[in-house]
Formats: sequence, structure tokens, C-alpha cells
Amino acid sequence: MTPEDIARLPYRRNVGVMLVNEKGHAFVGQRIDRQPHDPPAWQMPQGGVDAGEDPREAALRELEEETGVTRDLVTIEAETDDWLLYELPHELVPRLWKGQFRGQEQKWFLLRFHGTDDQVRIDADDHQEFSEWRWMAPEELLDNIVPFKRGVYERVLAAFGDRL
Repeated sequence: MTPEDIARLPYRRNVGVMLVNEKGHAFVGQRIDRQPHDPPAWQMPQGGVDAGEDPREAALRELEEETGVTRDLVTIEAETDDWLLYELPHELVPRLWKGQFRGQEQKWFLLRFHGTDDQVRIDADDHQEFSEWRWMAPEELLDNIVPFKRGVYERVLAAFGDRL
């Protein structure tokens, strides 16, 4: 695909979840599809919004699918005012989502976790996303996130920072 082809593609609608514990540390997972030679790249839960689905409902669904954390264990504390955009690196565009999207537009939600660590189950879904997980201090996030998502994470931290 040429850069011009990619520039004509739409963004995929998506939600992101910043799940924080009582210390204000965020849940991050290591993607299971990471290649052995790839550097470690952590991310917070995220996923597509189904047709006709409310973004808040999508966030709760994605959270449960990716972490096993059910809605009764969280409180939604905030959401971003706007949809935040990021572009995929050009070499990834043909490999992800059948080459139909140039990146994602994301609505982010801050959720407070009221459960215990043993209630987090990254193997809870048929399509396991993460190979491992941990709680990460907000100030560590940007250095550990895949580079092309750092701009979005900066904006998420700016939007939710006073609540962490």
C-alpha cells in the first residue's frame, strides 16, 4: 500500500480502558501476539465498538473479555471528551484489520477497580489478548507503551491525571 492509499483509509472506532487500582496504578498487559524479537510493549485494554453499541458498554465488554474483570468490580469515573486518533505505522496497515483502516479513533474510560488481583483473569476469553499483566505507575506508562500509541497515552494521562 502506498502512503496515499493509506491516507484515504478511515479510522477504526475503538474504546480504551484505563483500569486503576486503589494506588492509582494502571492495568497493562503484554500482547500475546508479540514476536520474540519485538521489544516489550505493554498496553491498556482496548477494543472495537460493535455496530450500534454504546461506547461505555463496549468499554465494559472489552474489559471483561480481555481481563475477566466484570462490571460489578469497577466504577466508571471519567471518559475523554473527544475521540483520540492514532495512526498505525505504514508497514502494519496491510497486516491489521485486513488493511481496511489507517489507525484508530478511541474513546477512553477511566475505571476504578474494586476487586482483588485474583479476580483478574487474562485467560478468561477464547481470544486471549495478553500473555502477562501487571499494575504500572502512571509515570512509567509512556516509556513502556508501543511508540505509535504514546501520543494517545499522553492525552489519556492528561485527561485522567488528576483522578489517579
